[in-house]
Amino acid sequence: MFDVGSSELLLIIIVAVVVIGPKDLPRALYKVGQVVGKARAMSRHFRSGIDAMIREAEMEELQKKWDADNRRIMAQHPQADALPEPEYDPSTVIGAGSLPPPDSDASAAPESAPAAPASEKPA
Repeated sequence: MFDVGSSELLLIIIVAVVVIGPKDLPRALYKVGQVVGKARAMSRHFRSGIDAMIREAEMEELQKKWDADNRRIMAQHPQADALPEPEYDPSTVIGAGSLPPPDSDASAAPESAPAAPASEKPA
């Protein structure tokens, strides 16, 4: 991004030591590091937002293409919607002979007398 050679870096360091002073130089470098870190974070956030917008636009284009293809296919094959549903025959199911018929009372639970609550004792 920035093409800084070794001689330019040495000149920047000398000017920083003269202008800022050796005592305050570590604090200044720390602040510069914080600013650079914040700038990178903002750049990364901006780039991820742009990437998300591009992905959304691509998905919209694909959805339009898929919808058009679906309409075209459905127009070419209209009888696919008119197919009757196959009828269910329970006798064709493997192991269906062991099950009671659906209208018999064998599946109903036997009725029993209501149990007395545990707190009440019979007299």
